[in-house]
Amino acid sequence: MKRHKAISLFSGAGGMDIGIVKAGFEILACIESDHNCCESLRANIQKEHRKTVVYEADINVIDPTRMMHVHGLREGDLDLLFGGPPCQSFSQIGKQLALNDERGLLLFQMIRFAEAFQPKALLIEQVKGLLSSKDNNGTKRGVFDQFLSELERLGYVPKWQVLNAADYGVPQNRHRVFIVATKSPNGFVFPEPTHGEARMGPSLFKLEPYVTISEALDGLTKPLKKNDSKGINNHVDITPNGDRMRIHGVPEGSYLAAQSHLPRAQIQGLTKKDTTKFLRLSRQRVSNTLRCGEIFFHPKEDRYLTPREYMRIHGYPDEYILCGPIRGRSGSVRDLDQHRQVANSVPPPVAKQIADKIRKVLECRKSLNCSDSL
Repeated sequence: MKRHKAISLFSGAGGMDIGIVKAGFEILACIESDHNCCESLRANIQKEHRKTVVYEADINVIDPTRMMHVHGLREGDLDLLFGGPPCQSFSQIGKQLALNDERGLLLFQMIRFAEAFQPKALLIEQVKGLLSSKDNNGTKRGVFDQFLSELERLGYVPKWQVLNAADYGVPQNRHRVFIVATKSPNGFVFPEPTHGEARMGPSLFKLEPYVTISEALDGLTKPLKKNDSKGINNHVDITPNGDRMRIHGVPEGSYLAAQSHLPRAQIQGLTKKDTTKFLRLSRQRVSNTLRCGEIFFHPKEDRYLTPREYMRIHGYPDEYILCGPIRGRSGSVRDLDQHRQVANSVPPPVAKQIADKIRKVLECRKSLNCSDSL
């Protein structure tokens, strides 16, 4: 398989990168500002004997033209530019400051780099809130329309779709918008779902049933304690004793605030709206969306899920490792801890299936042997 050339922006811990590499792309460089994420990227690049360069820096100060020179690229040589810019300013559970938040402006760094590199294709991931975010004039969906207009100004034809990771074999309900842009109209279509709800009797579409938490966690041994030195990478239990006490008595698939029969000292200040705080997952269902605000609890044991279990739920391969601290729910760290590195990333299986489609478009264009739908 020919290794198409790609560059990763806002790489995080490398979730999207894993899928891109598995789809047949060679990642020349990653740009990421978080130190712990960069350490995770470097550790896996070294382990896999890849030559990817990690730029640990604020993307605002990096000159894409200089990058092109360093990596021996001319305008139009790059096959794929991809990334998932920070989403907090567009998230529906945040303040939705959009372009009034400096993190919202980072979305348009994808445009700055695309203008310099003129890649054959772009892939961008964002939260669904981008589709309704207001621009500086207060126009609903204004930010998204502005972004699409900038892509079109550069000669790209953008296509976009909201995908749920569970539909592609990831044991997690996670809806995100993906944008794919190429230089001219082509047969690119987003991948069809491979998984769906289990149904009684024959189905019109031959979909595999959703992957459950039980299947995702199958085969993992008992996690290590925080100071243990041997065992599975990242499979470490850091649950404080107070949180073990609070989750005790919460049934599988439910959450603490719904247990009105439990002592008030156990429920404390939670209200019935707190459906993701002290949530115990169900073995027979997919997970709620992993996010930075909370760590979910094991279906049966009185403990948080470990980073390795989070990685299983997100579709990371077991050989992938994360660097940096494992943060307790009440603790804080300067850069992203291991749970948040996972929650912030794109599930690798979703990235791979989209990248497979992009690769086929690139190869189709080169051979001029294209079908109407790839």
